[in-house]
Amino acid sequence: MGSTVHTVHGSFAFKKGNLHLDTSTGKARGEIVVDATSGNSGNDSRDQKMHKEVLESGQYADIVFRPDRVEGEIMPRGAFTVQVHGLFALHGVEHELTIPVQAEFAGDHWTASAKFNVPFIDWGLKNPGNFFLKVNHAVEIELEMQGSVQNPASP
Repeated sequence: MGSTVHTVHGSFAFKKGNLHLDTSTGKARGEIVVDATSGNSGNDSRDQKMHKEVLESGQYADIVFRPDRVEGEIMPRGAFTVQVHGLFALHGVEHELTIPVQAEFAGDHWTASAKFNVPFIDWGLKNPGNFFLKVNHAVEIELEMQGSVQNPASP
């Protein structure tokens, strides 16, 4: 998160997820769930304020992305870039979001990375800034993901 003083880096823990893609139609389903209560910027007082006043993570413990479609060509091998569209649930409200994703298939494994902005203040969350500290109205999210490919016929 950017501010008038410096950029703050932090992390959230992955909770669970699955993703199903139909490469012929671009339809997607599944969900990626992040533990909102795990947010850690390395500063206890800042984190406490984030959890209590901004995310209200005691009440809204999950941040969820539910993809519904993929735009772009999904390559069976090698690297490719696609746009993944879906609903991003934050603070109990769903928002449409399209995320640019760089991915690569290698055998039965895949890796992917994504970088996108979440306009949290526009989405109704509290601005953590004050008279002296101005913060950006969006937070930049970076994701690194990996998984295994399963045959659609397998359970």
